[in-house]
Amino acid sequence: MQQDIQEITRKVEEKSRYTKKLKDEIGKIVVGQNYLIERLLIGILANGHILVEGVPGLAKTTAVKTLAHAIDTIFQRIQFTPDLLPADLIGTQIYLPNTGDFTVKKGPLFGNIILADEINRAPAKVQSALLEAMQERQVTIGEHTFKLEEPFLVMATQNPIEQEGTYPLPEAQVDRFMLKLRVTYPNKQEEKEIMQRIANRTTIPINPVTTPAEIIESREVVDQIYIDDKLKDYIVDLVFATREPKAYGIDLEDMIAYGASPRASIYLNQAAKAYAFLQGRGYVTPQDIKSIGLDVLRHRVLLTYEAEAEELTSDDIVIKIFDNVEVP
Repeated sequence: MQQDIQEITRKVEEKSRYTKKLKDEIGKIVVGQNYLIERLLIGILANGHILVEGVPGLAKTTAVKTLAHAIDTIFQRIQFTPDLLPADLIGTQIYLPNTGDFTVKKGPLFGNIILADEINRAPAKVQSALLEAMQERQVTIGEHTFKLEEPFLVMATQNPIEQEGTYPLPEAQVDRFMLKLRVTYPNKQEEKEIMQRIANRTTIPINPVTTPAEIIESREVVDQIYIDDKLKDYIVDLVFATREPKAYGIDLEDMIAYGASPRASIYLNQAAKAYAFLQGRGYVTPQDIKSIGLDVLRHRVLLTYEAEAEELTSDDIVIKIFDNVEVP
């Protein structure tokens, strides 16, 4: 077993070398936001989608666009608005009067890295048009079904402040995002650097440092990363503690309306492996699970009115669960 882990670690060290170059390349354009950049890499390595919550102006669009350029892949930005239609995302059939046939015009969803900007501004029918693409990695237009090219990552953003004219995301949609991130303001030093860069008005070229093929090869290595049975049990205990906190001696029963779904266990396992890959390790540690756990669980724990009355957030609940569930 020890020999197998050493072999996997050797593969990880070899295959993860480009990730530092990728971070450095993105750092040419994006100042700070290491948390966001690292989570974007985890999403693309673990084959999961990302929901980002943050006020305007925090370089969310810039970060994901730069990532796409550094991977040398197709980037599409879709601005969600109340008058958007599903066909505006997936495409439609166009009638050809010359032949009497229909031809398919593909929409912007046919890319590799998709930015769904302000996703909560579009009605439910448009949001649900993303479901098939996100889960099945395919799009159906009329009678035709098209496979989406890998890697395929949807990064959706929503503004936590301005709620007028927005449509809350359906639970089925939210659950399909592997990670939900909360992006905060830069510190003073970072903000000064941002101000100086913008004032200089210099265009910094982004050089591709990896390819989609290398990302797909890395995913195969991520899948091989060793995770001990005790850590698998730890992941399941964390998820079950969101459903039955009393069984784990945690006094949160009146605070949680619904616990995390089975997707939480799947995604926590995959994300922890991807996190270990970025650290250059061929095995998962309890700290890997703790480091990524909040991002996997925060949008899957629904609070009661009592919790909201006490001004508790899902982050508070998840942190308390991590503090109380025994670490192997």
